Amino acid sequence: MSIDRLDTFLARKPLYYKEIDHQRVHHAYATLSSHIAHPTTVHLVGTNGKGSTGRVLAHLAYTNGKGLSVGHYTSPHILRFNERIWLDGADASDSLLEEGHQRLFGILGAEVSGGLSYFEYTTLLALVVFEQCDLIVLEAGLGGEYDATNVCNKALSIITPIGIDHQAFLGEDIEAIATTKLRSIQHQLLLAPQPYESVEQIAKQIAQDRGATLYHARGDTTQLTPIAEAKGWADYLCSNASVAMEAMEYLGIDYQVASLESLELFGRFYPLTPQIRIDVGHNPLAAQAIVSALKEPVVLIYNSLDDKDYTEVLRRLKPKLKRVEILPIPTQRATTQEAIIEALEALEIPYQLHPYTLSLEESYLVFGSFYVVEAFLTHYAFGSEKRNHVSE
Repeated sequence: MSIDRLDTFLARKPLYYKEIDHQRVHHAYATLSSHIAHPTTVHLVGTNGKGSTGRVLAHLAYTNGKGLSVGHYTSPHILRFNERIWLDGADASDSLLEEGHQRLFGILGAEVSGGLSYFEYTTLLALVVFEQCDLIVLEAGLGGEYDATNVCNKALSIITPIGIDHQAFLGEDIEAIATTKLRSIQHQLLLAPQPYESVEQIAKQIAQDRGATLYHARGDTTQLTPIAEAKGWADYLCSNASVAMEAMEYLGIDYQVASLESLELFGRFYPLTPQIRIDVGHNPLAAQAIVSALKEPVVLIYNSLDDKDYTEVLRRLKPKLKRVEILPIPTQRATTQEAIIEALEALEIPYQLHPYTLSLEESYLVFGSFYVVEAFLTHYAFGSEKRNHVSE
């Protein structure tokens, strides 16, 4: 049987679905499970901070000096699909991904493989690529209980800050969203500091119902101060890193904090140049973290997907904005330019269309979604040598 190459195969799958059969990935995993090894697995669930928390955890484990093989599955990617499947310090190679695809497709068959969504198939692909690892870190897509990453057993669940996002899939209020995410836990969970008190109560109840052990992250970032100052990390990155460090303790894995000096959290308040920071955040919770991180007002290069609360995002960012420059993004999911302008005018924020030039007199923040960052990087041709990626 001839099997299409991975890039061709994935190109035929839509990235987004209005409705998903949540059982099909479990059926597919049941078929796959007996064919692969099952490393120790950490599951990351939350609204914000999954990508940076997961990458710090994976980096600490990989660089701990004990020769551990570590995988980190994250999404979405910024420029190349390979960014989603990080193995032992680097994005997976084309050849490794292709080998995994050929094996996975052969196990599942054409009908099952073709019926899985883009995210479902790539999640199972990551499990195939990572099967010889000692530790794997799986980042949920947008949910928890019904997410494709919830198919396998977890040694530890990490619950990052939960906020309002993806209401069409997860529920209209914080209680519904938190419940959907927290129902993914199994035996033990580490709860990061939460912006909503109700999340802690829901976590306690679900942990009790499941007979799971609940740990509350201490949030102590003292050890990270020298590294954060040297790398220009925002407070929220320090908080995420401290959660990852605590997770290492519960996993019983030694680590060296100093190893974080070699980690670049690309896409997370990342200093692309002395004048330009890029951040893939896209919701009000992320916007508030950015406001706290910015020392001086900036020019915001921005756009938004149509399912995001862009008015609230802009409202929170307003105190640190000189003006907004709207950057077109190549996706049908983008909100209309008119809608963005209407929100900006209602908030009395100066704006213009991005002129595709950058002034040496200004400081810029590129923010709003992975699509915004991708469009910016692509237009200005910032090379791959700057990238040691982390997502959401």
